[in-house]
Amino acid sequence: MRQAFIYDAVRTPRGRGKSDGGLHEITSVSLAAQTLEAIRNRNDLDTGLVDDVIYGCVDAVGEQGGVITRTALLRARYDQKVPGAQVNRFCASGLEACNIAASKVVMGQAELAIGGGVASMSRVQMGAEGGAIATDPISMFENYTLPQGVAADLLASLDGLSRHDVDSYAAESQRRAATAWSEGRFDKSVIPVKDRLGLIVLDRDEHVRAETTTQSLASLKPAFAQMGEMLFDSIARQRYPQIDRIEHIHHAGNSAGIVDGAAAILIGSAEGGQKGGLKPRGLIRGAASIGSDPSLMLSGPALVVEKLLRMQGMQASDIDLFELNEAFAAVVLRMMSVLDIPHEKMNVNGGAIAMGHPLGATGAMLVGTMLDELERSDKEFGVVALCVGGGMGTAALIQRL
Repeated sequence: MRQAFIYDAVRTPRGRGKSDGGLHEITSVSLAAQTLEAIRNRNDLDTGLVDDVIYGCVDAVGEQGGVITRTALLRARYDQKVPGAQVNRFCASGLEACNIAASKVVMGQAELAIGGGVASMSRVQMGAEGGAIATDPISMFENYTLPQGVAADLLASLDGLSRHDVDSYAAESQRRAATAWSEGRFDKSVIPVKDRLGLIVLDRDEHVRAETTTQSLASLKPAFAQMGEMLFDSIARQRYPQIDRIEHIHHAGNSAGIVDGAAAILIGSAEGGQKGGLKPRGLIRGAASIGSDPSLMLSGPALVVEKLLRMQGMQASDIDLFELNEAFAAVVLRMMSVLDIPHEKMNVNGGAIAMGHPLGATGAMLVGTMLDELERSDKEFGVVALCVGGGMGTAALIQRL
C-alpha cells in the first residue's frame, strides 16, 4: 500500500488580526506564496514534480477568493503546470487540506502534493463569507445551532467547568508558548514574513502574552453573556433541559486569538521523494472527520479521535502527543477528560489561546508543530485534531520516522 510521507513543514509567525498587527500590510496571497517559496527553497524543489496543492481558506471572498491557492502558486513562480485548490471545513480547513493531499498520494493521484492554509483575519473579517449557518433562522433553530462562544459556555456548563478551570488552562497555554519560543522549539518551521522590498516585517508570533496569569485573566468579563441572555441561552436549554442556566465563563483571554498566518506541508510518496531528492521526516498514518451536535458545536474532537484511533487499531494511551486547536479552553478540557489524556501530552508548546487561530491555516500549522515536537522529544506517534463550526471534528495520526 502506498504511504503519504511528510517531507517538510513551514509556517509564518502569527500576526495579531488587527489593523496594527504585524502582518496587516501583507496580503493573503503573499502570505500563502511565501510559504510555498520556503518549501521550494528549503528543499531545492523542482516544482514541476508537484502534482497538486490544496490550501484551506475559510472566508474565500475578496483577496482570499478566486481559488487563492492557484494565485499564490503563480506568485511564488511555481511551474505553471501545478494546479491549486482551496477547501473550507471551517477551523479544520488547513488539516483537511493536508488530509486531501495525503489521500491523493495514497491513491496514486499524486507523487508530491502540498497541503496548507491561509488566513488574513486583519484584512478579511471573520464571517465575511456569510452562509445560512449563521443567517438562516430555519436552519439555525431547527437544529438548535448556537454561536460558537455560547456553545463553548454550554459545553463548560454541561461538564461542570468553572471560570477558574478555563482561566488556569489559558494561563498555562501562554506559559508553554512563551517557553517554546524562548527555547527555540519553533525555529525549524517558522519562516520570517517579508514585505515587497524583502525586509522582514514579522519573525515570531506576536499574540503571545507571557505575563498572563490566572489572576490577571480573572479581571476579564465574559464575552458571550449578553448574546446568550438575549436569545441563545434559551435555545441551549431547550436542547439540554437538564441544566438550569448557562454559566458564561469564556472571554478573549481563554479563547483563540484572531490572527493572520499561513502554512505549507510537503507530502509525497516514497517514489516522489526519491525523484525530488527528499528525505522523509514523518508519515500521515490516517485521518478522519465526523459530524457532531451543532448545539454543542465544539464536542467533535474527542469523537473524531476515537473514530481515528478505532480505524488504526489504537487507543489514546498509545499516542505520545496530542495537538488540539484551543478554540476555547473548555474544548481542550473536554477532550482530555473524555479520552483520559494527561495535560503533559496535550499542546505541550501552547496553543491558539496563546498564539492565535488563523482559521484556514491552523490545522496545517499543527501538523508542523506536531512533527517538530515528535522529533525534539524523540517520540513516535502524535494526533492532531480540531473542533469545527457547525458541529464537526477532523483529526490525523502522525508518525515520526
